Amino acid sequence: MSYFKLLGLQREPFSTNPDPDFFYQTRGHMAAFYRLRVAIDLKRGLNLILGDVGTGKSTLMRKLMGSLSQEPGYIPKVIMDPTASSEHDCLVLLSHAFGLKPGFRGVSHYKKTLENFLFDQGLVNGKTIVLFIDEAQKLSSSSMEVLRLLLNYETNEIKLIQIVLFGQMELLPMISQMRNLWDRITLKYVINPLERDEIRELIHFRLRQAGYIGGQPLFDDTALDAIYEYTQGYPRRTTMLCHDALEYLVMHDRPVVDGEVVRALIQQEVKPTISDHRLQTAGFAKDGG
Repeated sequence: MSYFKLLGLQREPFSTNPDPDFFYQTRGHMAAFYRLRVAIDLKRGLNLILGDVGTGKSTLMRKLMGSLSQEPGYIPKVIMDPTASSEHDCLVLLSHAFGLKPGFRGVSHYKKTLENFLFDQGLVNGKTIVLFIDEAQKLSSSSMEVLRLLLNYETNEIKLIQIVLFGQMELLPMISQMRNLWDRITLKYVINPLERDEIRELIHFRLRQAGYIGGQPLFDDTALDAIYEYTQGYPRRTTMLCHDALEYLVMHDRPVVDGEVVRALIQQEVKPTISDHRLQTAGFAKDGG
């Protein structure tokens, strides 16, 4: 029997997989979600979401993609790994993402096939074509130039493709140096780590989503405080620590996770120094902003 069923849970509550069912909408994530929806619906073109590792970018992306997939007027596609060393390789990635197969495989043929697709679906059929790119810090300069060229396909009112880049903070200096692309970004948003109250709510939310209906909380207040102090509000670190804490309960036959349990788990870990990377970057939207 799985450990979580021994605790009265129906599902694993603290998996690190980006499952939209376990997406806790913090103030920052909700703001990013709705501002992206507005930008996409207005067909404004290029959008940028930045955040440190483990702040929930991929989960936000999947939540938004799932929402668009349920509406007939959208064609949402995703590239999970945009690694491409040349213009040709990038065009191949894009063509595969949209299910396109040009008759020939030269650069000009890929470009023409993509152009025809955008005009047929975006203009003739009135579809909103959305391309999500995860791990966008892996984009090469040649790939960024291809994206810039795609954004040239437009009418007097709208862009024919909506691109949303999700990347780690190292993407910022890379893309800001490309002025002809940087100036086209209509939404720039940074996802920061969670506040103390949001970490508490995230933990309770995930337990409810996993089916916990017990009368006694599985994490007491001392545990919640210790978790926040250690993780500094990073969702992925929080879910990993909570997973270990629930396993600890089962292994040691304890009824509740308290601060002592959390501190014991922290002492067992081999860990780097944790620092707070909250940004105060001019020109960027912040959580809650």
